[in-house]
Amino acid sequence: MIRLLIVDDHPIVRNGLRAAFEAEPDIHVAGEAANGREGVERAAALEVDVVLMDLRMPEMDGVTAITALRRSHPRIKTLVLTTFDGDSDVLPAIEAGATGYLLKDAPTDELLRAVRAAAAGEPVLSPSVAGRLMGQVRKPVRAPLTDRELQVLALVADGASNRQAAAKLFISEASIKTHLLHIYDKLGVRDRAAAVGEAYRRGLLS
Repeated sequence: MIRLLIVDDHPIVRNGLRAAFEAEPDIHVAGEAANGREGVERAAALEVDVVLMDLRMPEMDGVTAITALRRSHPRIKTLVLTTFDGDSDVLPAIEAGATGYLLKDAPTDELLRAVRAAAAGEPVLSPSVAGRLMGQVRKPVRAPLTDRELQVLALVADGASNRQAAAKLFISEASIKTHLLHIYDKLGVRDRAAAVGEAYRRGLLS
């Protein structure tokens, strides 16, 4: 019997997923959680085998939760189920330790197969996600961040606004914006929060 935890901040999504698994004799929905923090706590308390994890949630996002689960309970497999398939969503989730990555428009049969595969430790990727990963493999390696870009990133991570960062480094706000654009490009992300998260995952910030 595969013990499953559903982690999503939308009750209607959780209800729909629970219904999809109810008729399966080898899958038992052991519980639900509305955010990543609850997900990590309940995955351990309920001794689940697979966590079905959304990515964008309040309190703790999916990638952070996947990272926490991998560190504290490496035997638990995480299968991402989300509506987002951009590079800044897919790559961090896979790097954090997700066993699989599916989109919410996946057919029920595909979802059931994915949960069973994840429980067996087999990787599962939706076609669009697999395509993105192949595209990343084929891309040239991005240049490392410069010392100045690391300084800007550290200030942003501490909560500094563009104006505050500019004053701290004695440069213009326009320069800060330019540095941030370069940082986004090198890290393969689209915004400040994602850049900070990616930098921590890569060990660029401590």
